[in-house]
Amino acid sequence: MNQKHLLRFIKSKMKRNPDDVVIFRDGAELTLKQVFESLKLTAYDLSIDTLDMHAHQDSFHRFDKFNLKYNPIGESRLREIFLKTDNYIQGHYLAELTKEVMTDLEQSKYQNCEWRLSIYGRELDDWDKLAKWVVDNKLYSHNVRWLIQVPRLYDVYKASGQVQSFEDILRNLFQPLFEVTKDPQSHPELHVFLQRVIGFDSVDDESKTERRVYKKFPYPRVWTDAQSPPYSYWMYYLYANMASLNNWRQKRGFNTFVLRPHSGEAGDTDHLTSAYLTSHSISHGILLRKVPALQYLFYLKQIGIAMSPLSNNALFLAYERNPLPEFFKTGLNVSLSTDDPLQFHFTKEPLLEEYSVAAHIYKMPQSSLAELARNSVIQSGFEMEVKRHWLGNEWYLHGAAGNDIHKTNVPNIRLIYRHQALLEELDLVYGRTPKSSTTRGRHALEGHQPTADTLAALAMEKR
Repeated sequence: MNQKHLLRFIKSKMKRNPDDVVIFRDGAELTLKQVFESLKLTAYDLSIDTLDMHAHQDSFHRFDKFNLKYNPIGESRLREIFLKTDNYIQGHYLAELTKEVMTDLEQSKYQNCEWRLSIYGRELDDWDKLAKWVVDNKLYSHNVRWLIQVPRLYDVYKASGQVQSFEDILRNLFQPLFEVTKDPQSHPELHVFLQRVIGFDSVDDESKTERRVYKKFPYPRVWTDAQSPPYSYWMYYLYANMASLNNWRQKRGFNTFVLRPHSGEAGDTDHLTSAYLTSHSISHGILLRKVPALQYLFYLKQIGIAMSPLSNNALFLAYERNPLPEFFKTGLNVSLSTDDPLQFHFTKEPLLEEYSVAAHIYKMPQSSLAELARNSVIQSGFEMEVKRHWLGNEWYLHGAAGNDIHKTNVPNIRLIYRHQALLEELDLVYGRTPKSSTTRGRHALEGHQPTADTLAALAMEKR
């Protein structure tokens, strides 16, 4: 939701449900009215300014300050009451908010979303609690799929004694998923919830310094150090467990997941190397501008990059310096996405805000905006049926063969050029003899065979 929506919701709860018991603090239950009285606030005092959840210039390069902006009026207790799924009221307020935003989304008709929910890996029943919240509150929509974000906070949990080794994190993250794959009745609500989950994200402040504690990285059960493992360690073990899980789920006829982490927003460029080796697509990726060789690899594999220039502008990189237009012209598989609309956007349509600002600042024509939108559908985790609806029946073919211009508004000649350029680069890398331009053009028009992943997905859909 945006700030205005959240503000309106808080005010309505204060006026209509002041006697709701919402939190347990200092050995006593407190009502919503008592909470606001302790803050010396009334509904009339609340405004966008007092809510103070927008990322300002003082958040620039300061992820900690940015994160604190998630506390309405700067109060962590209000974040717990209104923006948490596992609080004293079982996430009732957040569920109501989510339903309202889902209704707005369904009425807009032309937008789909992939929203994030967090699994921290602190406890073995984290998945069951989250699934129960989704199922009990009926948080389903044809326009929404879920990504599970895994915050890289091992050091915090280790310091508080919640985990003893990194293996505890992995066990809490993946054991319930293997159990529900083996026997859906062992976690019935989780089984239902996972049908709308499309993949995993990994989030944290990438600008944190990563010190090399071990000369040779140990197994997770031996990682008992107080310091969190580096980004590459997290990525490898998330990927390795997901690969085994997906293989089993595919054999059982269940949906599978992809790894789509935040990567290359700040910090070490090695993060992008880890993401290249393990990920289906990434979020941000602005540091690719500093590593041309790695940028070339992302281009050759057409790894999806969901970019959020408005978010980067507030945290790490001024809008006019964002590499999005250069990446797009080069031929990387980029799309526009929102990131924290509560903090960075002003309107009810945050995605349209991203597109409109990009159109004005980068002087992008309508055909380029249409291609970005097409890329976003292809990168998304929505089902084949949904992608066919938006892009055409043969969307998975390359070049013009996979483009229904009446649905996408992307000129065929542009996709022919993109595909031909990519094939020539692949020929160069693999040392193949390039075909004549005539043959290349014919192949681009006819389209090539879909990838193994696409064929597997088609087979699953048919089954």
